[in-house]
Amino acid sequence: MYLKSLQAITSKLTIYYDGSCPLCLAEIHFLKHHNKMGLLEFLSLQELDANVDGVNCELAFKTIHAQLGERTIIVGPDVFYEAYKRTNLRLINFIFSFSVARFMYGKFYVVFAKYRHQISKVIGPMLLSYVQRRYTSGKSIQA
Repeated sequence: MYLKSLQAITSKLTIYYDGSCPLCLAEIHFLKHHNKMGLLEFLSLQELDANVDGVNCELAFKTIHAQLGERTIIVGPDVFYEAYKRTNLRLINFIFSFSVARFMYGKFYVVFAKYRHQISKVIGPMLLSYVQRRYTSGKSIQA
């Protein structure tokens, strides 16, 4: 079964994210809370040089990037698929186990990434505030 195969995952995933985007911070905070196996690491693009370990920061600001293990760079919706495989969120993992769900999410992500800044201005602060209250009793995120 798919969910049992998730237990065999041991490779770390380093996610490069936009630390100035409230929507991105909300997602990262959510993932940090569910990082029970310690297989996720998070690096704010603002804290990195222009090109780190094969990650072009200019491109990473446009589309999310991550490093799987020590060498493999992944981009776009596959980052979230790999990230959620390393969490304890069984329902999301079950949904992503279907290729049609990953395909639909991929199409959604292309549009989302294009308008991320506008979307984040509208719902990002509210969502970040909610996630902070829900998971840390209002403490702010330290990237």
